[in-house]
Amino acid sequence: MVSSKTQVMTVSRRAVPTQVRPSPMSINPNATSVLEPRTGHNHTKFMSELQSMHMPSWAVVTLCVVSGFLVLSLCLCVWRKCLMKKDKDTDKEKKRLKGKNGFNTELEGGNAEPLKDEEDTETRLTGREEEEPKEDEKLGKLEFSLDYNFTENTMVVGILQACDLPAMDVGGSSDPYVKLYLLPDKKRKFETKVHRKTLNPTFNETFTFKVPYNELGGRTLVMTVYDFDRFSKHDAIGALRVPMSSLDFSHMTQEWRELKKAEKEESERLGDICVSLRYVPTAGKLSIVILEAKNLKKMDVGGLSDPYVKIHLLQNGKRLKKKKTSIKKNTLNPYYNESFSFEVPLEQIQKVQVAVTVLDYDKIGKNDAIGKVFLGGTSSGTELRHWSDMLANPRRPIAQWHCLKAEDEVNAELAARK
Repeated sequence: MVSSKTQVMTVSRRAVPTQVRPSPMSINPNATSVLEPRTGHNHTKFMSELQSMHMPSWAVVTLCVVSGFLVLSLCLCVWRKCLMKKDKDTDKEKKRLKGKNGFNTELEGGNAEPLKDEEDTETRLTGREEEEPKEDEKLGKLEFSLDYNFTENTMVVGILQACDLPAMDVGGSSDPYVKLYLLPDKKRKFETKVHRKTLNPTFNETFTFKVPYNELGGRTLVMTVYDFDRFSKHDAIGALRVPMSSLDFSHMTQEWRELKKAEKEESERLGDICVSLRYVPTAGKLSIVILEAKNLKKMDVGGLSDPYVKIHLLQNGKRLKKKKTSIKKNTLNPYYNESFSFEVPLEQIQKVQVAVTVLDYDKIGKNDAIGKVFLGGTSSGTELRHWSDMLANPRRPIAQWHCLKAEDEVNAELAARK
């Protein structure tokens, strides 16, 4: 009995947990239980799938952030595309307006061409405004006198004064002097003294040209006002051209005339030479340094020269001493830097002249003179200014560039100043 009872209890215990769940297909359709929504079902399914993949929580967060970034980038691209399309439509509209109205109404980006046109217009206007004053540019006035001596067949030219000259130097002033000669031969050229730092110089100098009266009608007197510069080319301020055929020589002529723009000298350039002068009164020593020359005239067939410099110390037309530099081969711009000394007592310094001649060396024939210049108390123009500066600054070397002149012209000046 006991064993049979125990067997029955065991069977009962085993029968309790073995309850069979009804399958979804066996549920009564008339049951009143409420089903979950579809979305909730999907969410639950998605989460269950994630859990089944065994992904950590940080990976899930990263995946969500990346997905959000991609969505944001896509929205940004769409927005930019719409904006660019709008700008493009605006540009087309502005170009259409420009074509109609003849100008660009765009304030940004597209105003480069109209601004260029405006700048060109302003430049053209400015150019006209600058050109107009040049035509009416005032170069000052020069007073001169002309008289003819029929008994001596000479014409006397007086350079009296100038006024209202333009400032050529940085300091707002000029160092004017006047150069004059007769066309067409230009056999003799004269220069006045240099007047320092003035725009209204008074010259009061006279110069004599020996010209037969029957040849005077075909001549033209040229008077050019220059601004003196010690270390560079002298700038022409203005010039006057007076045809002799337009004057009445039965009486003296004296008048003011407006200076015109100076024309380039038609005579060929012979070159320039730089000379340094130094005088020591106590020792009676005159030192001359031939520094260099430039733009010398071509004397050889090959288009060059073999220049050297000869120096003569003169008194009353007589040669007292002479020196010469070395020869520089095949050059038109020789550099010497050679020094020479002469003994000249203080009481004789105003009576001597120094003639500087540049010659072209030739092995076979005669050495031809390229150009010449002379300095001294009886010289004129820039040469006289250089000599005066040397005497005013004893023991101090004074260097200056000089324009070479034709040898015959300088010899004629020396003969006239004996």
